[in-house]
Amino acid sequence: MALLEANSLTAHYGKSLAIEDVSLQVSEGDVVSIIGANGAGKSTLLRTLMGLKPLSSGEVVFDGEKISGKQTNEIVKRGLILVPEGRRLFPYLSVLSNLRLGASLISDKDEIERTLEDVYRLFPRLEERKNQKAGTLSGGEQQMVAIGRGLMGKPRLLCMDEPSLGLAPIVVEAVGRAIREINEKGVTVLLVEQNVHLALEVAHSCYALQVGKVVLSGDIATMRSSDVVKKAYLGG
Repeated sequence: MALLEANSLTAHYGKSLAIEDVSLQVSEGDVVSIIGANGAGKSTLLRTLMGLKPLSSGEVVFDGEKISGKQTNEIVKRGLILVPEGRRLFPYLSVLSNLRLGASLISDKDEIERTLEDVYRLFPRLEERKNQKAGTLSGGEQQMVAIGRGLMGKPRLLCMDEPSLGLAPIVVEAVGRAIREINEKGVTVLLVEQNVHLALEVAHSCYALQVGKVVLSGDIATMRSSDVVKKAYLGG
């Protein structure tokens, strides 16, 4: 059974369609990517999954239970967590304070400390910078904080919205390694990315969105060999 199912999701901004009849599945233990040009509806899709954007129609099922219509904090409690586009850190708070905010719904203090140590093992630089204000970090380091904050909430499914945006190629490679390591530790990942090379490199399967609709989906081999993907995203 899929950990996450989105069934025929449609959402509007005013009278304009943002996504139309979008369906997808994410199996437990997988990395699934969503690719598409800017404005294709990728971020809107994540916002509907998280309850941040109301649906016009359709439903979202997480771990066998319908979550569409629920408050975002309830969705987060169930283990569906978003690392937002643009990182959305608190720039005048320390790295450590930003990370701890991700655990605000966790009541077990010992578990919070264990998770914090796991985040530091994944991103050793964050421990070195833990007392530094988040706004003074490099873009790559800020992205580490954003991912680490998401992990502090103990996600079963971590949604990541454009984690490579604005980062140098060498930092993008590091983000890719982190995604694989997070997944190897048992966290399912749903990745929205304009960087198609990264999206296809780390994922098990992929969906392509164009103008709010899924135009192609399949495993990575299928997507790489698709003329649609080659022409639209890979310069083929």
